[in-house]
Amino acid sequence: MSPSDPSPRSRRDLLRAAAAAGLAPAILTPGLMTVSEALAQGVAPKRGGTLTSLLTPEPPVLIPLVNTQGPTIYATTKMYQGLVQYSSSLEPVPELAKSWEISPDKLVYTFQLQPNVRFHDGKPCTSEDVVFSIMDFAMTLSSRARSVFTVIDRTEAVDPLTVRITLKQPFEPLILLLGATSVPIVPKHVYAGTDFRTNPANQTPNGTGPFRFVEWQRGNFIRMRRFEDYWKPGQPYLDEIIFRIVPDGQSRALALQTGQTQIAQANDIEPFDIPRFRQQGNIEFTTKGWEYFAPISWFEINKRVKPLDDARVRRAMSHAIDRKFINDRLWFGVGKPATGPFVSTLRFRDPEVSLPEYDPKKAMALLDEAGLKPGANGIRFSIKHLPLPYGEVWTRLSEYFRTCMQRIGVEVTLETTDAGGWAARMASWEFDTSVNFVYQVADPALAVEHYYLSTNIKHVTFTNVGGYSNPKVDALFEKGRLSSDPEVRRQAYAEVQKIICEDMPYLYIQEMAYPTFYDKRLKNMMATALGVHTSFDDVFLV
Repeated sequence: MSPSDPSPRSRRDLLRAAAAAGLAPAILTPGLMTVSEALAQGVAPKRGGTLTSLLTPEPPVLIPLVNTQGPTIYATTKMYQGLVQYSSSLEPVPELAKSWEISPDKLVYTFQLQPNVRFHDGKPCTSEDVVFSIMDFAMTLSSRARSVFTVIDRTEAVDPLTVRITLKQPFEPLILLLGATSVPIVPKHVYAGTDFRTNPANQTPNGTGPFRFVEWQRGNFIRMRRFEDYWKPGQPYLDEIIFRIVPDGQSRALALQTGQTQIAQANDIEPFDIPRFRQQGNIEFTTKGWEYFAPISWFEINKRVKPLDDARVRRAMSHAIDRKFINDRLWFGVGKPATGPFVSTLRFRDPEVSLPEYDPKKAMALLDEAGLKPGANGIRFSIKHLPLPYGEVWTRLSEYFRTCMQRIGVEVTLETTDAGGWAARMASWEFDTSVNFVYQVADPALAVEHYYLSTNIKHVTFTNVGGYSNPKVDALFEKGRLSSDPEVRRQAYAEVQKIICEDMPYLYIQEMAYPTFYDKRLKNMMATALGVHTSFDDVFLV
């Protein structure tokens, strides 16, 4: 089906057709509002319509965990689901798990699955698929899962609708890693015994979510359509979702302004456009919906490259960067300057820990101390920097980084690439410095540690690609992960943060507060800690 349909008769049909054409479609988005709750608010869910959303940049694949970049997560959560999702207060709520019990000793988690769940190919989803997804699919593809799931003794399919996870020792944050963004439930009959990354079935996503894959015209759009055998009766309400691929920032802004798209999120809209869209009467603006992810941005440093292997050099580079300027002038105050290696909302963040303050004179003194005196041309050393290809503001950030480094005698050459090329070069360690944003995910044991553990120095994007290694940090992260005593965990993570601020393996930039813009006619928008990264099965347009 091409994205142009016959002209309809009714206004609603006109909106549907315009949406399909990528012009002025109807809209909607999800949350945890039930039908009864919607009715109680005087808003009756309506069935039908096409939702059009921007997607920036275009993802390389549409299989969760095979790629873990933000656009992949956003799109695939409409097709794949986890055992649970999370309320805005980070409490787990049912998704494919109907209910669960935790034993008094906190070692056994028993999940009862929703009945009558099917994959998009019509095959039933059972406990066997859940066990496979946790112990095979996630453990193979996710460094986070490989690290955290070492606490699991065994995972069993007790009967078709019951899964039992037995732990070696109590691990309180476990359930925070069982959502669709971390452990999507995939069909065992499709992936068992195959190379998950190269399986030909990756061309046709096959999940349990409310929308099934229809087509992908690369560089143009991705289309999903209502899955008629979805396990929630009467849902989803939308007919279709179209993700539009629009590389140019001005064109994306125009699409939102003119109603050609109803949702723009994360990197879709450049920060300098945010103030004017906040004043547009038909559009809602929020930074909610990222509570689970807790994103932070930083400059990546390849510590295998001299002189970047010297902590004094890395601290000097940190002194040269004005985080407040970045927050205020590049991100227009959306977010706040990073104050430590943990975001301020993360559990066990130590408020006594601080980053090197902005002070170029201190930066140059540290470089002198490291024996890096400026030459006749004023240059101390040269590096190559890989910008993040996620939009104009990220390019500007890399240009600002180059300016900061030049002020202290460090010559920086920018080497641009596309999203796939960036990921490939990061995974193969072919960079001196780069820029990235990562998710810290509710608890330090779930995501933070795998950017620092020496056991996680891998040729995989979004791991410890910079090669940081400190045995004491490894031991403290392990202590914090394995202890069930909050005070022991607090002390371990406090010490970790102090050491990291001395070693400076990354140059911390900003606690991200991503904007989401959506049409005011959308209902059930941003109702969870996952924001737009939910299934959209409750979304409807009024």
